[in-house]
Amino acid sequence: MALTLPRPHRDDIRIAVGGFLGGLLMWGLGLSPREVTDGLVLWPQRWAVLVPLAVTAACELLRRTRPRFAMLVGTAMLTVDTVTRGNVVTVVLFTDLMYAAVLYGTPASARRIPWITGLLTVIGGVVPAALWRDPKGLLIGVGVGVVALAPAATGWVVRDHRDAAEAARLRAEQTALLAEMDRAQAVTAERARVARELHDLVANHLSAIAIHSTAALSIDDPGTSREALAVIRQNSVEGLAEMRRLIGILRDRGGDHEPSPKLSASLEQGGTPITPTLDSLTTLVDGARANGLDVTLDTDHGRVPAPVELAAYRMVQESLTNALKHAGPGRVTVRLAQRDGMLELRVTSPCGRRDAPRAPGSGAGLIGMRERATLLGGRFDAGPEDGLWAVRATLPMTEGDPE
Repeated sequence: MALTLPRPHRDDIRIAVGGFLGGLLMWGLGLSPREVTDGLVLWPQRWAVLVPLAVTAACELLRRTRPRFAMLVGTAMLTVDTVTRGNVVTVVLFTDLMYAAVLYGTPASARRIPWITGLLTVIGGVVPAALWRDPKGLLIGVGVGVVALAPAATGWVVRDHRDAAEAARLRAEQTALLAEMDRAQAVTAERARVARELHDLVANHLSAIAIHSTAALSIDDPGTSREALAVIRQNSVEGLAEMRRLIGILRDRGGDHEPSPKLSASLEQGGTPITPTLDSLTTLVDGARANGLDVTLDTDHGRVPAPVELAAYRMVQESLTNALKHAGPGRVTVRLAQRDGMLELRVTSPCGRRDAPRAPGSGAGLIGMRERATLLGGRFDAGPEDGLWAVRATLPMTEGDPE
């Protein structure tokens, strides 16, 4: 199988071509660091300088794709250049190969090469000075440090900064991704809450309309039909009013009335507040009685904060709607009492044949009621109890003025 070399980076091609041409220019001008008579020159031919120059320049093509291999070959060519007249450009190209081996090499190479070059720098200075007993031998170590240790250390510093910048970029992307996920979850949760709020607002009115329209169609009695139509009209008007209130809150951009499960902002229509309160329970119960329920209301509470007041009203409203649709014949009891800083709510109704759909999670409004209680830090549960269906909630009475 043929060996395929990786495609070099265009900057590496520029470095290789520029370095080779620069070294060729110096060779043509006869600029060499050593003379033929120098004791290190073992290959005195003038053209011999071009061999390590050409190979080192070719290694520049691999400085990103095969940095360690390029550095090893460059080290061998630097050794060969040492026994010729020499070319300064070959040394410069080698320092770049050393720098690239640390910057683009593996993490293991990036850790080891600075330590190895540092050790060679110390050995290159101490050993000649000890053998020759001449401090000038330390200059060899200085030369090794300039050619090998300095570019390796520079590559390590640049690599460290690059890795830090990359880590910071990844953290920023992760933060942005998490923020987007949080935003998407918040939007989904808000849509679900608005859907439950719409259910709470219109479900009981539509249920009453359906029941009385069925009665009007099935009973051929003008008086009964007239009463049914009156109830249908009343529930239609109330349902439209509730829908207008919710749509107004959703359209409000002022920031004071953001859509939320509490929906505690008080909108006005014709100067009259239409936000439900516990004082409106009497009207709600009267409407349920008009729809055919036998309802008793027992309240014993003082001043209630607006969010708690709205949550309790909606729970009673949803419970009466469920009783209208599912309960068997008998009395429905609504009780509210304030004890130990808590508002206790209890709605009981006779169990009917269709009580099964009122199990938690069935879509009968229990999820919305539980969420209202949870958001306020309260408790909620519902289920059969002594032959009755009971809805129980405990809501904390927060300190301060109502919202």
